[in-house]
Amino acid sequence: MYAKKTILLVEDNPDDEALVLRVLRKYNLANEIVIARDGVEALDYLFGTGAYAGRDLGQTPQVVLLDLKLPKIDGLEVLRRVRQDPRTRLQPVVILTSSKEEVDRIKGYSFGVNSYIRKPVDFDQFTESVRQLGLYWLLLNEPPPQVLL
Repeated sequence: MYAKKTILLVEDNPDDEALVLRVLRKYNLANEIVIARDGVEALDYLFGTGAYAGRDLGQTPQVVLLDLKLPKIDGLEVLRRVRQDPRTRLQPVVILTSSKEEVDRIKGYSFGVNSYIRKPVDFDQFTESVRQLGLYWLLLNEPPPQVLL
């Protein structure tokens, strides 16, 4: 179920993607990091459709790190669909965004996000935020049991 510590990183900014990957790898926080660069790709991974058809849905990510401003389908819509489906309703999701819009934070929590983190602009602060995020969600947090349908 959560044996492999997999993170699904949903991020369309190549610089932010590279920095998150660098930090997670530096601290050995995940066995596998799957990248989705838009909302459609994220949903395909989570539901085993499209390019991920046939993926073992029993191997769920320990956490989804979700940007909001994504191409094709935005992060809030991804979150809404994840929470609506009984197979993914309990999936831990953390919004990791540069958005300072209060409405995004309100919608994120109303749609059931587990945590909302603004990306710091400062390199060192961003690095430390990702490190702490990884430590908490991959080492300290106990994920929910997988719901079998």
